[in-house]
Amino acid sequence: MKMDAFAFGITDWTQVEQTEHKGETGTAYRRTRFFGEKPDQIRVRMVEYTAGYLADHWCKKGHVLFCLDGELETTLEDGRKFVLTAGMSYQLGDNAEAHQSFSRTGAKLFIVD
Repeated sequence: MKMDAFAFGITDWTQVEQTEHKGETGTAYRRTRFFGEKPDQIRVRMVEYTAGYLADHWCKKGHVLFCLDGELETTLEDGRKFVLTAGMSYQLGDNAEAHQSFSRTGAKLFIVD
């Protein structure tokens, strides 16, 4: 991730439009902001997964992901599984390892990519 210069700013996430994205099961609610200029633009998201959410795809994008609340299970393409709870994070680079998200109980996440 390259962070070119952009001005200081504050985000009130309650004022950012929420979009709905259906998973294979459950729903993801996302609030998204972009910072900087393309092609080095940074995407920052506040994401909430409903209980039973399973992503409808395997993601190859790198992320820095912080679990604010709930529980997130991440499965890697090779079958390994990792569980994050509030206060935990994961980091991985673009095209490093495909991953899929699942939340049995629901989760609230802060994601930078």
